[in-house]
Amino acid sequence: MLGDKLGEENGKVTVRRVLPGTGAIPMVETSFQAEGSILGVAHRTLGTYSSMMRPDGSLLGSGQGIVMNAEGGGASWVGQGVGAIRKDGSVSYRGAIFYQTTAPQWARLNNVAAVFEYEIDPQGNTKAGLWEWK
Repeated sequence: MLGDKLGEENGKVTVRRVLPGTGAIPMVETSFQAEGSILGVAHRTLGTYSSMMRPDGSLLGSGQGIVMNAEGGGASWVGQGVGAIRKDGSVSYRGAIFYQTTAPQWARLNNVAAVFEYEIDPQGNTKAGLWEWK
């Protein structure tokens, strides 16, 4: 069951590159940066995820990153998700993300399984929402 909305962010894809995958299926590595708010605290995210296209055309991805706030606190995260490439070139992902932090304002995140919606438009602009999974 979805719980409280934990945060949201907007950003930009900064780098994409194609890497060897498994067999004949290459992997696409994407790095991004974004800004927003988690638990009411402004933050900046830097992250990288790798995605592979599955035989049915869907995407399977995993990633990691860091989140920093203006007070000097931070968190790391890992996540996985599934996605789809739309006809206009935009990409949509849904998945789960897990945080680790010593920052007091985000301590709650250490015990949360979070689910996300992540959208990338054809120009590389990103938008994400994050909810607690109860």
